[in-house]
Amino acid sequence: MSSEPSTGPLPSTDPSALPLFAAPPARPGRVRGDFSLRAAVTRPAALDEARRRLAAVRRPPPTTPATSDGSTTPIDWELVRAFRTVVAGRLTAALGGEWRPESAEENPVAPRRAVDMDRDEQERYGWAVIHDVLKEHTADVVKAGTGDAWTVAEQTQMAQAIFDAVFRLGRLQPLIDDDRAENIFILGHDRVLLQLVDGSRIRVDPVADSGDELIDFLRFLANRSESNPRPFSESTPRLHLKLDGGARLAATAWVTSSPTVVVRRHRHKVDTLSAWVDRGCMSPACADFLAAAVRGKWSIVVAGPMSAGKTTLMRALCAEIPREEVLGTFETEYELFLHETGRHDIVVDWEARPGMGEIGADGRAAGAFDLDEALNDSYRFALDRQIVGEIRGREVWTMIKAMESGTGSLSTTHAASAEAAIRKLVTCAMEAGGHVTRELALEKLAGCLEVIVQLNRRVVLMPDGSQQLQRWVSEVVVVEPGEREKGYALTHLFGPSGTGPARASGLMSERCKDLTVDGFDLDLYQAEADGRGWQG
Repeated sequence: MSSEPSTGPLPSTDPSALPLFAAPPARPGRVRGDFSLRAAVTRPAALDEARRRLAAVRRPPPTTPATSDGSTTPIDWELVRAFRTVVAGRLTAALGGEWRPESAEENPVAPRRAVDMDRDEQERYGWAVIHDVLKEHTADVVKAGTGDAWTVAEQTQMAQAIFDAVFRLGRLQPLIDDDRAENIFILGHDRVLLQLVDGSRIRVDPVADSGDELIDFLRFLANRSESNPRPFSESTPRLHLKLDGGARLAATAWVTSSPTVVVRRHRHKVDTLSAWVDRGCMSPACADFLAAAVRGKWSIVVAGPMSAGKTTLMRALCAEIPREEVLGTFETEYELFLHETGRHDIVVDWEARPGMGEIGADGRAAGAFDLDEALNDSYRFALDRQIVGEIRGREVWTMIKAMESGTGSLSTTHAASAEAAIRKLVTCAMEAGGHVTRELALEKLAGCLEVIVQLNRRVVLMPDGSQQLQRWVSEVVVVEPGEREKGYALTHLFGPSGTGPARASGLMSERCKDLTVDGFDLDLYQAEADGRGWQG
């Protein structure tokens, strides 16, 4: 590729202007400008400056990931950032023209405007730009005598790092791709811990070189979504969003001593109750009862401590919903992904939007859209079932409305026991204002909530010195209206158990027998209660 100067303006280096995030033309045939990215382009000043700075400083690279042969090849993230700027600029410029590799033989397909491409095409287009930029860099370095040409492995590694920086999650991406990791803790820019699937933690290399760089990266992620961008600033110091691939990110800054990020990877996006039995997390009779309760359209709350597997169990419960039912899901951030499992023909998934405009007279930011609005809209969508996701606050009223509709709703919440879950939900309901009394909240919950499934977790030290993270269903209770003073009555159908999966107790509400028409096996339940069946 020639390096003759171009007479056109330098392309924007703002990554948010990438083709990935660009809006389509207002109308067919619109002329976007005179600039066209031709085969002859300027060697970007940003890259030249990075080379000069790196040659002068010669700072050791902060990360040395292992290669396939066990050796380590350093990644210089300062150089990656410079390349990201170059690639972003060329892709942005390509929105108004055409781009083709150095040789027509390398890409015989006629070029297309990036704005007309889908996500996969944009990424393939980006790979071509990355390979051209790296080829230019290698030629320039060798010609100037300032370094050696990269090996094939080094060039491949650098290309992947640039691609991740432009299209994915940059230095965070390898951690997201690590199948050993369940949680990623980023405590400031320089302290990063992986919590592995066995409950142990290991320290890994930083994902940013400063707190400001980490905050800029989080802002980039927050604004990358065209449909649901989220604010992250000193006035809005918290961020919750879904990452590509389904991981959940929570971040905060300015109200903590350093920027702090936690990423939760969902390991079982498709799960079943039988798989929970196979993993030793619940008894066969418990799985049988819960499957019948879902089919019978009972309303269920899954409770437990953080990282106990509540969302995973929700997916397994939802797998028992008949395929023909039309589902609606309501979440503050997408976590269930029922539309991706292939188990149901129609899933309408609503996600709340915090809004990013000025605060109106109602105290809400322009563009905000909450779960209550979504639920109200959903009544015109011919749904068979309304499923409200995690309950952390006033969204409990959305859950109650869905449960009162009688469609068999499901939700999750954080609590230490089934009875504590009721107290937690009452507290959440009272956050709606002084007009909501404890008595009203209890009356509503006792009248619509039918089952609470409590989860527990612990890390066990094995005889060989290794660790094992254990999760299990510790109790299943049936909720019914009760005496006036308490407001509800609980029947412990399974458990409670503090050491392993809850067993059938033999205590059964009369209502449970109605579930036989939905497949509840009373003999299996009684055999487990009598010790004649599953022993755990």
